Amino acid sequence: MPATPHSSHADTAPHSPGRGVCGDFSVWAPRAERVRVRADGSDHPMERADDGWWHARVEGAGPGTSYAYLLDDDPQPLPDPRSLWQPHGVHGPSRVLDHTAHTWSDHTWTGRPLAGGVVYELHVGTFTPEGTLTAAADRLDHLADLGVTHVELLPLNAFDGTHGWGYDGVLWSAVHAPYGGPDALKAFVDACHRRGLAVLLDVVYNHLGPSGAYLPRFGPYFSGENDWGPSLNLDGPDSDPVRRLVLDGALDWLRHYHLDGLRLDAVHALRDDRAVPLLAELSAEVEALATGLGRPLSLVAESDRNDPRTVLAREAGGLGMTAQWSDDLHHALHVALTGENHGYYADFEGPSVLAETLRRVFWHDGTRSTFRGRGHGAPVDTARLPGSRFLGYLGTHDQIGNRARGDRMGEHVSPGLLACGAALVLCSPYTPMVFMGEEWAATTPWPFFASFADPDLAEGVRRGRRREFAALGWAEEEVPDPMDPATRDSAVLDWTEPSREPHARVLEVHRALIALRRAEPELADPRLDRFRVDADRDGRVLTLHRGSLRLVCNLGDREAAVDLGAEPRAVVLDSGRAKIEASTVTVPEESFAVLRM
Repeated sequence: MPATPHSSHADTAPHSPGRGVCGDFSVWAPRAERVRVRADGSDHPMERADDGWWHARVEGAGPGTSYAYLLDDDPQPLPDPRSLWQPHGVHGPSRVLDHTAHTWSDHTWTGRPLAGGVVYELHVGTFTPEGTLTAAADRLDHLADLGVTHVELLPLNAFDGTHGWGYDGVLWSAVHAPYGGPDALKAFVDACHRRGLAVLLDVVYNHLGPSGAYLPRFGPYFSGENDWGPSLNLDGPDSDPVRRLVLDGALDWLRHYHLDGLRLDAVHALRDDRAVPLLAELSAEVEALATGLGRPLSLVAESDRNDPRTVLAREAGGLGMTAQWSDDLHHALHVALTGENHGYYADFEGPSVLAETLRRVFWHDGTRSTFRGRGHGAPVDTARLPGSRFLGYLGTHDQIGNRARGDRMGEHVSPGLLACGAALVLCSPYTPMVFMGEEWAATTPWPFFASFADPDLAEGVRRGRRREFAALGWAEEEVPDPMDPATRDSAVLDWTEPSREPHARVLEVHRALIALRRAEPELADPRLDRFRVDADRDGRVLTLHRGSLRLVCNLGDREAAVDLGAEPRAVVLDSGRAKIEASTVTVPEESFAVLRM
């Protein structure tokens, strides 16, 4: 009888070798003289191989077994650097997880390409009062109704404490236990796929958090420094296993959790002088996995370099990322809508900046950055690179959370201007992204918060935040205590807001714009060389040319008349009461109109 093939989405990969599923344990500790594995309270000696890996088989061990490693004569048991499950936190023992034990229901899921999509950035810990993956899954109908296609989860890797942003993770393959652990993530992804939603996960490989960072005890995982501390050893002696930790970890997220892609945090902090950079190697392996699975997998990079090679194909000498965030687009939009011009916003002040940045992706494309004190970036070849490879947005966890109070744009601008900003993002050739709550102009802030138990570390974080914001001109009393549970609680979305005004009106504008983008392919057309932006002398009235459609956006405080050169056939969507007279459309203050020519 012929064998019955598994579904292309079934988890048919090996049982995470070396992590105890079959009683086999392995750990890389090249400088240790002796290594033992403590499994369910009993210590077992391990044998060293020539490559620095230690191995042991423990009879009776398997799924559900608690285990940890003891190095040399150190009595402290340490969690597995490749741990998949930390039910007792980052300082406790690891627990064996069998990925194949989960029953999936997404066998018909064929994935979603990022191009043409709309991304929704979501932090599990503040999306709902419960702050769990299960509670977040109960709100997925809101996202499906909004019309987004991709849910981008902020980091879920295990970090110390209950609440935090997730960027202080120390065990890169373990799902944070207070969020629900591994099974809760699988159930969340399953629930998303049932609703046609793809899931991206933010992963952080550029540094470790300050508590529970035991990796350096096992081996030379780090070398040098970056802005957040020790830098990953990607090109020095013994760097091969370090690279494999990242590559295998990334592939495991995609394979075992059925994720549709990864967002890679601050890739500019990955110091790598090898001929084949880690990111190019990762894109090649993810491409191979996607081919085997029969569904698209996306890699979205966050990079401060403004380097188009990040999203250039490997065959053309690039790194092969599917897309990258474009903070220049955010900064230009933020300054145009709010008028703020401090810090790095100073370079984005001026009547031509927003239109020019919309046209060319990067404002700093070789120009001088006063914030950095040097030239910065390289130009995007708009004839070769599509806009879909760059994410456009009005807000992100970083841009909101790195303000002293975590205040959102809606606190500073009118609902009309928020609608204009949404229109500029959602009618652009870029891949739009919405930060959770933005779609209804949420009033809840999103400040930095953490919950480290070590009082010295907690106080150090408090002082560091105050010092950082003092240098940017904020008074100390404006900076919420990141360790106070009330700071996290203040960031939890208020789900009663979407049914009240003016939030309901802002939400309806977002729904209408996303629906229009889906209904009118010209609005999602990513070809930058066919994209034109006109602006008046003050830069307050912009016209985006999208095939046969025009978006006229009036950011000014008085109505504006724009001659479109031909009489529009119809107003497709507007946020005010646009009027057409021959070839001229008059748009009220702080409103937009989409017109068909």
